[in-house]
Amino acid sequence: MSETAENLVRSARALLVRRGYHGFSYADVAAEVGIRKASIHHHFPAKVDLVRAVLAAHRQEIGHALEALGQAPPAKQLQMYTDYWAACIRDDSAPFCAAALLAAELPGLPAELADDVRGHFRELSAWLASVLARGVKEGTFTLAAGASAEAESFLATIHGAMLAARAYADPSAFEAIVRAALGHLKPPTKKRR
Repeated sequence: MSETAENLVRSARALLVRRGYHGFSYADVAAEVGIRKASIHHHFPAKVDLVRAVLAAHRQEIGHALEALGQAPPAKQLQMYTDYWAACIRDDSAPFCAAALLAAELPGLPAELADDVRGHFRELSAWLASVLARGVKEGTFTLAAGASAEAESFLATIHGAMLAARAYADPSAFEAIVRAALGHLKPPTKKRR
């Protein structure tokens, strides 16, 4: 991808997480990047192509981050995953997950973009399920349901926490909700006699 295309993707991502899919246009991106609107079409013939590139970059970034967690203990992996989002929300570099925002707009998205969004959620949920299952096996986590269902629940909680932080204009709301969600996964402590 050329430097101009990367700048277009970066601009579109920032606009997307702040305004949603239908809340920005090529004119907004062109003004932010400093090129003519027609030049964007050279790199991305349609808006859906640009947003698919945004989502592909987002998925690649998340994939690399999850890969970097390697074989860290399951609790540490979840903590690092949530710490990543807490930092993004706190410093306003990514106040909302682009894929989650697109998922909220799914009924109004082009089919190919909707498929990409679903693919992201399937991948992320599978990773979470594997981390939770390993945590159960190692005695780190206790789950009320199967690993897949708990992964979906945890994912919904994370994205709901992002929404709460945005609604309250308070990054600490995300952190408080996530802390509670992580606490629910830990096995009960044994009482001393």
